[in-house]
Amino acid sequence: MEKKKVVVGMSGGVDSSVAAYLLKEQGYDVIGVTMQIWQDESTQIQEENGGCCGLSAVDDARRVAGELGIPYYVMNFKREFKEQVMDYFIGEYRLGRTPNPCIACNRHVKWEALLKRSLDIGADYIATGHYARIEQLANGRYAIKNSVTAKKDQTYALYNLTQEQLSHTLMPVGDYTKDEIRSIAEKINLRVANKPDSQDICFVPDGDYAGFIEREIGDSVAKEGNFVLEDGTVLGKHKGITHYTIGQRKGLNLSMGKPVFVTEIRPETNEVVIGDNEDLFVREVYADRINFMSVPDLKEKQHFKAKIRYAHQGAPALIEQIDDDLIRCTFEEPQRAMTPGQALVFYDGEYVAGGGTIIKR
Repeated sequence: MEKKKVVVGMSGGVDSSVAAYLLKEQGYDVIGVTMQIWQDESTQIQEENGGCCGLSAVDDARRVAGELGIPYYVMNFKREFKEQVMDYFIGEYRLGRTPNPCIACNRHVKWEALLKRSLDIGADYIATGHYARIEQLANGRYAIKNSVTAKKDQTYALYNLTQEQLSHTLMPVGDYTKDEIRSIAEKINLRVANKPDSQDICFVPDGDYAGFIEREIGDSVAKEGNFVLEDGTVLGKHKGITHYTIGQRKGLNLSMGKPVFVTEIRPETNEVVIGDNEDLFVREVYADRINFMSVPDLKEKQHFKAKIRYAHQGAPALIEQIDDDLIRCTFEEPQRAMTPGQALVFYDGEYVAGGGTIIKR
């Protein structure tokens, strides 16, 4: 019987390296691929920031592939990444929203683009080093399932994958803890066994999102406007809405005699609304750009656990489908800083039921 062929997206890190090893051990015909998406920065900067997709990642991934005895290629996806991730990231910030570019990259680049190219060369699957699992449920649908380790669980960032993508995806790392993955890497003498995890957004290694946007599209985007209270009372001048996100306290430079926070961003009037911490807590939020996963849709209101950001622990909520591409999520208890542009992901037990993009609160 011919071996099933799998293309493993190799970032040069320990997780994807061990994923390739595990699949080879399971009898797959494994091909290693690094996605070249924006690598014009210096190797030094990339290594300092532990990024997942830089020039040093190619060197590390190539070495690992050699150690594992698997073929290795670099595929250029710069155009797809620019259009689907970087342009999206800039556009969302200009609209006063706070995007999650990793979610867009997962759906449109790491899966959509890589999967198409992999199938074109005769692969049966693609695989990654994400801490998540995939199962086909009794209803026939594929769903992302929590990894065995809550500490590293990455299901939130994968809610947007389609049924077609999931049916051609393997995630072997989801059955292990991070410590177990590092132990496997040490046991087989992989030189990346103790490489640090990637941090922050790969194409903004210094964390200065507003500076990145201004460099990309010009200084005109940093248009000063007013800090205001909810009722419109002007408090002072802000540096441009791309500098702010819901819940932000630092960097406001307002003397209010007490801690204050960004509670709303109004791109239509170029205003940043300021309020107290308690103003950040709300129960209800709406989301669009819906992707259902373990369920095909929601005919009736249903209770789930919902997460409003990657680090959120999740909370009980009632989800109601308003129309084809709009859901209303009502939490049992008020949640802090629900932020337009971030993902709302809802879970049925261990499985991702679906998710969408927060549009208003």
